[in-house]
Amino acid sequence: MGRALVLGGGGITGIAWELGMLAGLQESGTDLTGADTVVGTSAGSIVGAQLTSGTPLEELYTRQLRPPEDESAARLRPGVLARWAWAVMRERDPDRARARVGRMAHANARSSLVERRRVIASRLTSTEWPDADLRVTAVDARTGRRTVFRSGGAAGLLDAVTASCAVPGVWPPAIIGERPYVDGGVHSPSNIDLAEGFERVVVLAPVARTGGMFTDPRTELAALPDATATALVTPDPGALAAMGSNNLDPAHRPAAARAGRTQAAAEAARIAEVWGGD
Repeated sequence: MGRALVLGGGGITGIAWELGMLAGLQESGTDLTGADTVVGTSAGSIVGAQLTSGTPLEELYTRQLRPPEDESAARLRPGVLARWAWAVMRERDPDRARARVGRMAHANARSSLVERRRVIASRLTSTEWPDADLRVTAVDARTGRRTVFRSGGAAGLLDAVTASCAVPGVWPPAIIGERPYVDGGVHSPSNIDLAEGFERVVVLAPVARTGGMFTDPRTELAALPDATATALVTPDPGALAAMGSNNLDPAHRPAAARAGRTQAAAEAARIAEVWGGD
């Protein structure tokens, strides 16, 4: 049945918090890098790609502590959020609502796709698909349906992760096979259902968004038919304070990473019980 690690979206600070959590858990004796499958959404797709690349986790964590280079803060503007909400309210069908959100992506993007791919490439330690089972989520901006990219499929790893991180209203859609794709978090902040079939499931969710198109992650986790041991971890108050109000601001990255590592000490026993021994 195996073990699945689900890494949710949460911007630049979400990447840092997840890596801090993973490094802290490893330090405490629970190494989640041995997961049988890794599901990555948005920020989680970057962490998943890093984690399965073979790069030591401590090195990945240390990178988060360095001053950000060639990255400026972005923000999902209130006007864009209002248009998202209006698109969702106008449609009863979730896929149509997501497609409406996807169509907004071109008009509001703040950079070119070429520039965005360069930024994503700088965050990855490899642009080749790993041997491990890594599942990267995105949403087809035309249909609103979720797509799961994997090794051997239509997309290279760099394009898949670029798509998964293409926040509508901030970054341009990624073009894969002549189709535009946007952030996998438009379907679900964590896409926990992709861990179906696994007995032990750990979810790191920097953003546990509910309401509208989104199901409570606890409900998603409870719905996994084969899971007998599960854990959902979200940022504690200290981590939330460290991450700040804008999860796309790289200035908060070092503090978010440290906060994740600190929180890991408090979560270690619970996660170890769920994950089990090797």
